[in-house]
Amino acid sequence: MRNHLLALGLLAGVANAEPVVLEELKLEAEYPVTEMPGGNLSGLALCGETLWAVSDRDDDRLYQLHREEGLLRAEAETFVAPEPPESALPWGLRMRNWVAGLVRGGALDFEGLACDAQGNRYLISETRAAVLQVSSNGNAQWLNLPSGLVRQARASGMLLHFNQGFEGIAIDPAGDRLWLAAEQRRRGLTVLHRRGSGWRCTGGCVLTSESGDEASPEALGGHMAPRDFSGLAYFGEKLFTLERQAHRICRRTLSDGVAEICWSFASEALSEPRRYAPDYGMAEALWIDKDGAWIGVDNGSQTRADGEERPIVWRFAAPKGGWSRRP
Repeated sequence: MRNHLLALGLLAGVANAEPVVLEELKLEAEYPVTEMPGGNLSGLALCGETLWAVSDRDDDRLYQLHREEGLLRAEAETFVAPEPPESALPWGLRMRNWVAGLVRGGALDFEGLACDAQGNRYLISETRAAVLQVSSNGNAQWLNLPSGLVRQARASGMLLHFNQGFEGIAIDPAGDRLWLAAEQRRRGLTVLHRRGSGWRCTGGCVLTSESGDEASPEALGGHMAPRDFSGLAYFGEKLFTLERQAHRICRRTLSDGVAEICWSFASEALSEPRRYAPDYGMAEALWIDKDGAWIGVDNGSQTRADGEERPIVWRFAAPKGGWSRRP
């Protein structure tokens, strides 16, 4: 019980809380990703036996990742996204998003990927605060999300700033429950339930939101940085958040998004050969299964200390006792 309380104190940013040393996940494999021309890997999902990726620079394709001799070769599957629904974001944010899309490419800015048991893929558009469903046969359609989603998220302090919108997405295997993660300033989690052909918030859209800074890993200088979510996954009736700057994965409850236990991947990710020059984290994609975690690195145009300049996907083993173990 004492260790559990200390962990919660650290996550909540309680002053003078005793430091908690998180269990380090074991790296099983590292795969550079080839043939993804724009790079910027921003989402991963294992649909059946197939590993898929999405780039936030591509508005018309997903990538099937094939394991070949220590690499993941990306094969594009194109789709045609219909005109997106009218954005509920305010005019100023919409204009900044539009200009950014013109400059960098990727007007829809797909920042996360999930799939259900039927093989449907779900992509979260940060610029539109909207979700695109791509079926197993490649047909694409926007989900009919409730108008109150963005309004409630903004009332909780989320989605207020440019380039700090929805960054992660998760869905249950039945395709009935959908979760979205807002990135930072404030970070938070929202939940929606499918009703017929539409979606609604049952008892409110927002599960949790929080602001504040926390110390970066010592390998990044230990400086204070905003708490963030950069990826989201569902497994075993729990949510798992990828916390990019802290270099950890946290298991959270479905009812209120409270963190129950966290695991670190900083030791492997921040080893000297894998270091990038910036003092911020670059892990943006997460998928959890019973045997481990897939984590994708969006390196942008950065080159690692060992000279690697392609996007990276890591495969970490599940922690001791499995993802569902008691805290």
